[in-house]
Amino acid sequence: MAQQNSVSNPCILITGANGFVGRWLREELQNALPPSARIISTFKGGGNSDITRSQRTEVAIELDIEDEQAVDEVIETWRPNVVIHLAAVSHVLEASASPKQTFAVNLNGTIALACSVRKFCPTALFINIGSSEVYGSSFIGANAPLDEETLLAPTNVYATSKAAADLFIGQMAKSGLQSVRFRPFNHTGPGQAENFVVSGFAAQIARIEKGLQPPTIKVGNLEARRDFTDVRDIVSAYVTAALSPPERFAGGVILNLSSGTARRIGDILESLLAMSQVKIQIVEDPARMRASEVSYVAGSSAKAGRLLQWSPQIPWETTLRSVLDYWRASV
Repeated sequence: MAQQNSVSNPCILITGANGFVGRWLREELQNALPPSARIISTFKGGGNSDITRSQRTEVAIELDIEDEQAVDEVIETWRPNVVIHLAAVSHVLEASASPKQTFAVNLNGTIALACSVRKFCPTALFINIGSSEVYGSSFIGANAPLDEETLLAPTNVYATSKAAADLFIGQMAKSGLQSVRFRPFNHTGPGQAENFVVSGFAAQIARIEKGLQPPTIKVGNLEARRDFTDVRDIVSAYVTAALSPPERFAGGVILNLSSGTARRIGDILESLLAMSQVKIQIVEDPARMRASEVSYVAGSSAKAGRLLQWSPQIPWETTLRSVLDYWRASV
């Protein structure tokens, strides 16, 4: 059995390590950690080829966080100093199509993981990755970025499951779990699936440029405004937290991660089109319109700035170009 590692010899366990954010997080950790550190990258199912080719500090383990016994075995064996919990059903439409499965993963999986950490490595820091979606209808009528004191008012299955998990970790913090609850706002970057808006636009443009798609892009609501940050800035906050003394997060601190700027979706598309090499027509698609859409979403990350000295560093234009270039190389 592995012994619990000291702070000078950290062991960091990640769930959902083979996802979009997980891949960027692992790269950032590899750059930040000393050679003696260890990353335990857990994942469910396939898509783990990049993990099996990982660096010497990383161990890859298949783990279903719905399986409480399997979770216990992994946590008891490795006894990490830090757990970064990314694993989730993360797409709103996918979550709505399967509510029971979404709650099984997003809530029950979080409960299993947190309880196992309390049992086998009670001094470990539990970093819970939530979502700004938990604020839901609190955005209605807002005209300034919302902070962490905002009422949780989720409006879809995904958001409700994440709010429940967030609240559970908050309750566990009062019982002694050392934890920080991140609520990241929209983030994008190279490697994101195209069922997310920025990546979806970029993928279509890349296909059009290569003649693989007619020169039209089907769109939903272009008037909505959303707060976007580069995924590489987001994971830098997770790494900073992972390398911080756990007592910094006494009581289960909640931290928004956001740019503070609400960007119109139509303007994002126009910026990407301006980077294109061909003329492209925009066509509205009723099937892409979301009925419960709120018009304005933006968050204040002032608290993360104070506690972690964090703020977004990557220019938005750089983010957009990197997403488009990723799809140009991929299609």
